[in-house]
Amino acid sequence: MVLMKERKIIHVDMDAFYAAVEQRDNPALRGKPVIVGGDPRGRGVVSTASYEARRYGVRSAMPLREAYRLCPHGIFLKVNMHKYREVSAQINRIFQEYTPLVETISLDEAFLDVTGSTVIFGEAEEIGWRIKQRIKKEIGLTASVGVAGNKFLAKLASDLQKPDGFVVIRPEKVEEILHPLPVSRLWGVGKKTEEKLLSLGIKTIGDLARLPEPLLQQHFGFQGKELARLARGIDERLVEPSREAKSIGREVTFPLDIWETEVLEATLLELAESVGWRAREAGVRGRTVTLKLRYADFQTVTRSRTLNSPTALDNEIYAVGKKLFQEVYRPGQKVRLLGLTLSQLNRQKEQLSIFCAQQEREEKVARALDDIRSRFGSRAITRARLLNFRENKEKS
Repeated sequence: MVLMKERKIIHVDMDAFYAAVEQRDNPALRGKPVIVGGDPRGRGVVSTASYEARRYGVRSAMPLREAYRLCPHGIFLKVNMHKYREVSAQINRIFQEYTPLVETISLDEAFLDVTGSTVIFGEAEEIGWRIKQRIKKEIGLTASVGVAGNKFLAKLASDLQKPDGFVVIRPEKVEEILHPLPVSRLWGVGKKTEEKLLSLGIKTIGDLARLPEPLLQQHFGFQGKELARLARGIDERLVEPSREAKSIGREVTFPLDIWETEVLEATLLELAESVGWRAREAGVRGRTVTLKLRYADFQTVTRSRTLNSPTALDNEIYAVGKKLFQEVYRPGQKVRLLGLTLSQLNRQKEQLSIFCAQQEREEKVARALDDIRSRFGSRAITRARLLNFRENKEKS
C-alpha cells in the first residue's frame, strides 16, 4: 500500500465543455457531431469536439480542415468565449461553496482541496458527488469527477470513466488501479519520454514502479525521480488558489493572408479592445504590451514595450501595439497571424493611488461600456472605425 498524505483532493473536468454548452443551449444540436472552432474552410484549429464528433477521430487542436475531412457532416460553430466564461464562473461559484481552496486550471477544469471541508460537508467522496449533481441540475452540463489523496491521482481518476464519470481512488486501491495503466498516463510523459521508456521495456506504470529510483535518474535525470514518485502514486503538490494569470492576450489567424495596412490596424484595434476588456474584467492592469506578427511564410516576429504606468485601457494598448506594428511590418507583405498581449500584471486596487485623474475617468467610462456590452451583446456599442471593417469581415 502506498503511503499518502491525509489530503482530500477533487478534480472536476467538464465533458467536451464548449460543445456541451452549445448543445445545451440549442436542443437541435444534441446527439449530433458538434465541432467548435470556426469555419472549416479556414486555417484555425478545433477548440472542442462533442463526443459524437470524436467517434470520427476529431480531436482538440486538430486543424479544422482535417476535422472536416474526417467528419464532413459535422456542425462547425464559432467559439463564443464570453458565453463559456460566464458558464465557467457559474460552476466556480458552486466550488466556492465547499472550499476556498480552488485551483482553476482552465475554464473547464479545476482542483479542489476539501481536506478542511469534510467536518461540515461530509467525506470528500460525498462532496465530489454533490458537486457533480449540482452542476448537472443547476448548469445543465455533465462533469467527470475524480477524488483521491493528491492532485495526480485525482486528475487520473476523473479521466478513467469519461464522459460523466465519477471515480474515487482510495489509498489501498492505488496500486491496483495505477499499475496496469500505460506509462503515457503519467504526468510529464510525452511522446519522446514514452518512446524511451518503451525502448527500455517499460510499458506500464507498474513496470516503472518496480525499477529503482537511481536507475531512472541515470536514464532521465531529475525527471526520473519525479517519474518514480508518480508511479508509486506520490504527489506532494498543493492546490494553489492564489495563482493568477501572468498575461492576457489574444491573437487571430486570418482565413486568407492579409496585406492591407488598414485592415491589419483595424484588427489590432479589435485585439486591443478584447485584451483591455479582459484586463478590466479580471481587475488588473499591465505594464508591457507585446505584438506578435506571423507572415505568410511562417516567419514570426515579436516586439514588446514597457509603459511608465500600467494600463487596462483599449486606446493605450492599441496605441502601443500600433507603434510596434509600424516598426516591424514590411508594407505589402502578407500576414497570416496577428496578436497582442498585456503582461506584468498588477491588481488595479493596488495601483489607483498613482494614476492621474484623467486615466481614472477614462477607465470608469470603459467599465460603463463593458457593462452595456455584457447586458446587450458585444456589438451594442462599436467604434465608428470598426463599423465598416466588421461588416465587411462578416460578409467575406
